[in-house]
Amino acid sequence: MIGTILTALIAGTVIGILGKFLAPGGRDNIPLWLTVLCGVGGVFIGSYVYAAIFDCTNMNNCTNGVDWWRHLWQIVVAAILVVIAAGITGRKRA
Repeated sequence: MIGTILTALIAGTVIGILGKFLAPGGRDNIPLWLTVLCGVGGVFIGSYVYAAIFDCTNMNNCTNGVDWWRHLWQIVVAAILVVIAAGITGRKRA
């Protein structure tokens, strides 16, 4: 249980930061905790969308190796969540 939570936080941090870099415009106006939250959301939502579209029977890899397509979906979903979060929080750059 704790290993799953730590994995989600670490993966969420990495995916969130990658999603922040992928997001259009300057999206550095959201705090780190919100970036991690967007990353965790991107990991979960991106994995489920990928599994639904490509008909993976379980949430494990659909391939025998590293599932790069699933990670790409996670990053794109995290970028969308970063854009939404930046729009909602409304913090402006000085």
